[in-house]
Amino acid sequence: MRFLTTLMWMAIAVVCAIFSVRNWNNVTLDMWGPLQADIKVPLLMAIMFLLGFVPIWLVMRGKLWAARRKLIALERPIVTPAPPPLPTEETPVQGSSDD
Repeated sequence: MRFLTTLMWMAIAVVCAIFSVRNWNNVTLDMWGPLQADIKVPLLMAIMFLLGFVPIWLVMRGKLWAARRKLIALERPIVTPAPPPLPTEETPVQGSSDD
């Protein structure tokens, strides 16, 4: 199974490399005002991918972190505290009087 995963990632890398070589052209981005930026198509696509992927990935990591914390708290053995000691009051004995 590990071999198939590696093979899949290698195929994706080859497809991305072929796409990058075939589309190594400049694209002009019109920013605000007269400002323009020239950027290569593969770099632009990588930036856009990361802008969409990173926030979702961070949210997922945060939820996994919270779930792990809850799971660890639930797996911890429940230790009940010892009951407080009963008060010991000395009560006078009824029925014996020393009058």
